[in-house]
Amino acid sequence: MFKEKNLLLYKNQPAVVCGIEDGKITVELPKKNKGPAERKNIREKDAFLLSPGPVSSPDTVLQEILPDFEIEPEEAESFFSGETPSFRDLSEFLWGALPPEKTWAAWNFLSSSPWFICKSPEDPIIIKSREDVLRENEKREEKERKEKEREAFFLRLKNTARGQAGGIKLPEDAPFLQDAEALALGKTDKSTALHGAGLPETTETAHSILIKSGCWDRKKNPWPSRKEQAFSNTQVPVEAPPEKDDIEREDFTFMKAFAIDNEWSDDPDDAVSFHDGKLWVHVADPAASVKPESPADKEARARGSTLYIPEGIVRMLDGKALEYFALGLSEKSRALSFGITFSETGAVKDVDIKKTFISVTRMTYKQADEAKESPELSPLFAIAERNFRRRMEAGAVQIDLPEVKISLDPRFEISFRPVSHTEASGMVREMMLLAGEAAARFAFKNSIPFQYISQEEPSMPKNLPEGLAGEYAKRRAMKARKTGTIPADHAGLGLGMYSQVTSPLRRYGDLAAHQQLRRFLAGERLLTADEMTERIAEGDMAQRMCIQAERATNMHWTINYLLDHPDWTAEACVVEINGKDCTLFIPELALEAVTVCPPGAQLNGTVLVKSGGGDVVKLNPGIFPA
Repeated sequence: MFKEKNLLLYKNQPAVVCGIEDGKITVELPKKNKGPAERKNIREKDAFLLSPGPVSSPDTVLQEILPDFEIEPEEAESFFSGETPSFRDLSEFLWGALPPEKTWAAWNFLSSSPWFICKSPEDPIIIKSREDVLRENEKREEKERKEKEREAFFLRLKNTARGQAGGIKLPEDAPFLQDAEALALGKTDKSTALHGAGLPETTETAHSILIKSGCWDRKKNPWPSRKEQAFSNTQVPVEAPPEKDDIEREDFTFMKAFAIDNEWSDDPDDAVSFHDGKLWVHVADPAASVKPESPADKEARARGSTLYIPEGIVRMLDGKALEYFALGLSEKSRALSFGITFSETGAVKDVDIKKTFISVTRMTYKQADEAKESPELSPLFAIAERNFRRRMEAGAVQIDLPEVKISLDPRFEISFRPVSHTEASGMVREMMLLAGEAAARFAFKNSIPFQYISQEEPSMPKNLPEGLAGEYAKRRAMKARKTGTIPADHAGLGLGMYSQVTSPLRRYGDLAAHQQLRRFLAGERLLTADEMTERIAEGDMAQRMCIQAERATNMHWTINYLLDHPDWTAEACVVEINGKDCTLFIPELALEAVTVCPPGAQLNGTVLVKSGGGDVVKLNPGIFPA
């Protein structure tokens, strides 16, 4: 039972008993903020006796200082030799007899000392060995050292963010920036480094810090990673074509088939022929090996499409797929061939689909233009011209804006090459559209659950400008395309129904369409509409991310080109005026930029522009009137 003037330990603070009545204990606690002493009724079990006293005030004991040790704390282990002394025993050992007022200071020292484990003044005290104390001291010192290093790093990080001296030091700070790098690459949404420095945990902030610190060169491209696109080719193998499938193929090598593409293309997956009054569009046939739900199919679906960026090509399917199925890379090529006959009006009349072997001649657009009057190619150009007129009469929208191909050399020097819109490229485009329309009509006629691509009518302005301003306005008016298993008009193409089937090596939707057509031809169970919808949606979402990665990457390299050439100037065309701002289109870079309208700006007017300090972090090209 406690008595008045006892010194107690109550909730880790000194308390002096100042009253006992009917078993209730009243204690006085230390003053707070120079206020009056606090008194409180407590339960006996909630406090521990430090000293019988007498002690007059808890504030007095807080001011007491312990005398020097009579014996050092590290001698306690050998003296007590494995025993567990009481608080009183240990206190007397270290300091001799202490007055009551100093017992709080003694308890405070012992309970915080690395040499002792103290639960309460009434429990035996455990004495640690010298080895344990040294080990704990080392750990504590290491922790304190690391904490100081972290605080110093956070300060350097802040300085870097503000552009001040005393910023990040490399290479020693690089390990601390790893989570900021993961954030900048879109692999996480948190960063301990940025959080600790009080900076926003955003990809933009992380990207900026990494460049300012020198951890990243400004030419480091984070956009594919941010858009969940792999920077390396798939490691999931594509199996060799089944021998049985090859036996079933019809031999079409007697036809002259032409794979016509840009001069830099290295994955030809379509070719065209005209034979015996019928147009044939031959398409690479990877679905012969890549079956629905196979590992290669799932990998391709997750990627959505092949990624084409200046750094290189990241393929949707394993490189073996090119060896097995690309057209014109060997003497005989495997294809899924779409035979199309036409009505008198040029509309698709009948469609025949066959698994074939074909012999392919590869040509560039320039070579095809030069040979367009040849007996083999002239019918193809005629069919294409007729189909183009048919689509335009049905309301198709033809947009003609300059395009460029961005290239990098081994030293990451950036160059731009105009993409020519030649007669041959237009012809090939019409052939591909015919194949897509034919496949869609074949699937609809035969009740095959299929991928259809549609587009609502554009919101075209009433007074469409001429020139580049008009082409830009048309593009702005177009609605987003839709994919699904129900056919609908594709207003932009002027087609009643449409699919895409001519790039199964490059686009997952085309591959899924081929898989379904092959199942139909083989008499196998077709994937249901629900199964197709799920697969199409997943592949389409991944493809959209791939397209976003390509666009952001192209802007990234365009901005780096401008930063590499600070004296760059070029002519731009005014394609849109919106109040004080206008949109400029720069044909040399196929780049659009919004800036303040120069005096006298008019649609289709020419403006000389210059680079004004682009920002790769914000993807701002920094274009201004010169």
